[in-house]
Amino acid sequence: MLLLVLSQAPAGAADVPSFQELEESLTCQCGCGLTVHSCNHLQCSSALPLRQEIREQMANGSSKDQILAYFQQKYGEKILSSPTTSGLNLAAWTMPFVILLIGGGVVVLTLRRWRRAVPGGAPPAPGPAPDAPRSDLERELDRELDRFDA
Repeated sequence: MLLLVLSQAPAGAADVPSFQELEESLTCQCGCGLTVHSCNHLQCSSALPLRQEIREQMANGSSKDQILAYFQQKYGEKILSSPTTSGLNLAAWTMPFVILLIGGGVVVLTLRRWRRAVPGGAPPAPGPAPDAPRSDLERELDRELDRFDA
C-alpha cells in the first residue's frame, strides 16, 4: 500500500519544502532568538521581510538547500537556526564528547593502577622482626596472657 502511495507522488515532491519548514530553518534577526516562524513580535522588522524573501525563493522553484544557501550567503551563518556540520562547528559539537571519553579513560586507568598497588588491602603495620630478642617485660606479658586465656 505504501509503495502505491509513493509511486503516485509527483517526482520532486520531496524536494519542495513547506513554507513553515523554511521558517523554522531560519533565525529571526530582531534579537528575539526565535525562528522566523516562532517570532511573536507584531510587525517584526526582521520576520516579515524574511517571510517575503522565503515566498519569493519558493516561487522561483528553489529547493530547500538552495534557499538556505541563499539566506546563508546573504546574511551569514547566523541566520540558520541549526549550525552546519562542517569545519569549526563540527569540532565545537564533537570536542566535548571526545574530552569526556578521554577523561573517563584516564579515570578508569587511574583506578585500575590504584587497585593494583594495594592487592590485599592495606599493607601490614611494621613491627618487630619475629627473631628479634624479647625483653623481660614482653616475656612476662606473654606469660600473663597465656594464663589469662587458660
